[in-house]
Amino acid sequence: MFEAKLKELGIEIPQVPKPVAAYVPAVRVDDYVYTSGQLPFVNGEMQYKGKVGGEVTEEQGYQAARICVVNCLSAVRGIVGSLDNIERIVKVTGFVNSAPGFTKQPGVINGASELLGEIFGEAGLHARSAVGVAELPLGASCEVEMIVKVKDWVNTN
Repeated sequence: MFEAKLKELGIEIPQVPKPVAAYVPAVRVDDYVYTSGQLPFVNGEMQYKGKVGGEVTEEQGYQAARICVVNCLSAVRGIVGSLDNIERIVKVTGFVNSAPGFTKQPGVINGASELLGEIFGEAGLHARSAVGVAELPLGASCEVEMIVKVKDWVNTN
């Protein structure tokens, strides 16, 4: 059902992104998957590099957040095999590389939240934080991490 929705939306989930430091893309604990922060990489190339409200527009930041959440879903799929095994999206945390005075972080991270709503419907409604930061790794415009609850019958051990 969620995998079919991705196809309907024309969204392709990439291979699990390779970590840029000493961590793993996601960890499962009981019926929850916690992703590491994901950057807006497409085919190994950083998209929308720079500060939102500076060299990156709010709309570009929004698009970057969408890319980040697709990479989060890739990390989740790498743990549970299929996005159809997701029960619900629990929490999204978004970090926005913000120019001085930029205060529209929630609008930027809406890129991630709204895409999750399109894919998962009611199950995509989640708690969220949208935080402005002075810098992000590799100059990324945003970074997104999430917590997902998987169906209790899914055994990927």
